[in-house]
Amino acid sequence: MRIKSTYFIAGIHIITWTLFFIIAGVIFSDIKITTGLPANYFLYTNIYHVALFYFNAYIVFPKLATAKKWPLYILSVPAMLAFSYYIKIFFLQLTDPSFQVTSLNHRIIFFPPVPFIIAGIILQVILRRLHADKLQKEQQAARLASELKFLRNQVSPHFLFNTMTNMVSLARQKSDLLEPSLIKLSELLRYMLYEPGEETFNVGNEIAYLKNYIELQQLRFGDDVEIRLQVDADEQTCLMEPMLLIPFVENAFKHGIGMVHKPYIHIAVSVKEQQLLFSVINSYSRQNNSKDRNSGIGLQNVKNRLQLLYPGKYSLRIKDIGNIFKAELKLTLTC
Repeated sequence: MRIKSTYFIAGIHIITWTLFFIIAGVIFSDIKITTGLPANYFLYTNIYHVALFYFNAYIVFPKLATAKKWPLYILSVPAMLAFSYYIKIFFLQLTDPSFQVTSLNHRIIFFPPVPFIIAGIILQVILRRLHADKLQKEQQAARLASELKFLRNQVSPHFLFNTMTNMVSLARQKSDLLEPSLIKLSELLRYMLYEPGEETFNVGNEIAYLKNYIELQQLRFGDDVEIRLQVDADEQTCLMEPMLLIPFVENAFKHGIGMVHKPYIHIAVSVKEQQLLFSVINSYSRQNNSKDRNSGIGLQNVKNRLQLLYPGKYSLRIKDIGNIFKAELKLTLTC
């Protein structure tokens, strides 16, 4: 890709200078002014001017036009103009000893290098600006990638902490549900270890992950909690960021169980026409939140990830209605 770009830029330069020589030749072909200069003077000097342009743009300017050396570059500009002037006169007198400098050919000899030097300065200023913008975007992308990686890595420890707490509770009760719970946990860990390394994956995997997590929680709570999962996903091959939905469900189980009369958790997932509609509604007790210093970490995490990954492509509404908590997410997917 870089080689193609290099050839493209070289082609632009060749085309530009070719057009320059053609246009200059057409303009000056019919001018009947006695300058005392050879007929081929303009061709050879313009070739020299092109070389001067590249010498200034790619050697002198990059080395001297810096924060510490810019006074040297300012001095180098008149030096290049003076050198161009005297080297032209030297070759003119070398080829024709009778050549004399007049007021007319003096201007023709001295001033043409000026626009070529200015053009080289403008080119380098533009290139430096483009490079600075590219570098800034790369740094911003690196920062976003680093922040996103940090946020993704936060999901797994947060989930594991909650799930292992459930395992400890079942072990203390010597429950027969411990073994199937561990099997479900191993399936979830397999998902967490391999899937989050990918940038995106199909939404069907996320739905399967939610089902496994809910089944794991049902093994623990049984009929003590009313758990409903409604899935209406016609386009499960659409791509999405891994482990984006689970924090909402984790939050519902974390805060919607203890000290709640007839607790319930209702989860709905719909995927149609590249639109993911996801909602979690659960009962909860405000006393649970007041005792939990880490309350809301998972939801804040997912908000940050949504802002980083789907700016302008999602809407998230979170409502706290008395003892009912509701989260609704609408997300545009890639299919």
